[in-house]
Amino acid sequence: MEMEIVVPEEVPVMTLPNLVFFPQALLPLHIFEPRYRQMLREVLASTRLFAVAGIDPGRVADDTEAFEPPHRVATVGIVRACQKNENGTSNLLIQGLCRVEFLGVVSEQPYRRMRIRTLASQPGNDPGDNDRLRTELTKLIALKRKFGATVPKEMADFLRTVKDPETFVDLAAFSLCDDSGVKQQVLEALDVRRRLQLFTAHLRREVADLRLHQQLQGRLPDDRITEN
Repeated sequence: MEMEIVVPEEVPVMTLPNLVFFPQALLPLHIFEPRYRQMLREVLASTRLFAVAGIDPGRVADDTEAFEPPHRVATVGIVRACQKNENGTSNLLIQGLCRVEFLGVVSEQPYRRMRIRTLASQPGNDPGDNDRLRTELTKLIALKRKFGATVPKEMADFLRTVKDPETFVDLAAFSLCDDSGVKQQVLEALDVRRRLQLFTAHLRREVADLRLHQQLQGRLPDDRITEN
C-alpha cells in the first residue's frame, strides 16, 4: 500500500538556470555544491522532498540584491534514488509531485528554505475538449519528428500511451520543449485547457518553421541552403 505524501508548508529549494521542472517528470541531478550536499543529507534523513525552481531572468535584471531569484511557481519533487560518490558528490533522481507557489523566504543559509502553498489544477473545459487538444498535440509531435526535429522515439511512443490530458501536457512540455520561457508559462497555467493551448500554439509555430525550412532547403544539405 502506498503511503500518502504530505507536502510541508516550507521546503528546501534548489534554483537552476534555464530549467523548468514539472509534476510527474523524472529529473536526474548531480549534487556537488556544498550547500546542496548538506541540503541533500538533511532531505534524505527526513521527507526526501525539495523544490526545484528556475531562476527568473527578469528578477535577476531588476533586483540586484536577490541571490538566484526563483520564479514564483515551481515544482516540489521527491528523491526516488540517490547514489553517493567517493568524492562527496551525489547523483540522484527526483520525481515531480506538485506545483507550488513561493510565499516567502524562511532562511538562506546554509541553503534556501521557502514557505509554499500547493497549487491545484482545474480542467478549465469539458473533458472531451481537453482530450481533443491532447490528440492534436500528439499529431503535432509526430509532425515535428517528420520534419527532422530531435524528438526521442521512446518519449513519443510513451506519450501516446498517456491518456490523461494534464499528465500528457506536463510530460510533453518538460521533455520536448527547448524554450524555458514557454515551459514556465505552461507550468504556471493552472487551467489544464490553457496549458494545452499554450503548448499547442508553441508546437504549431515550431512545425511551421520546420516546414518552411524544409521547403527552402529543398534537397540540399544545410551548408548549401543558399544555393536554392
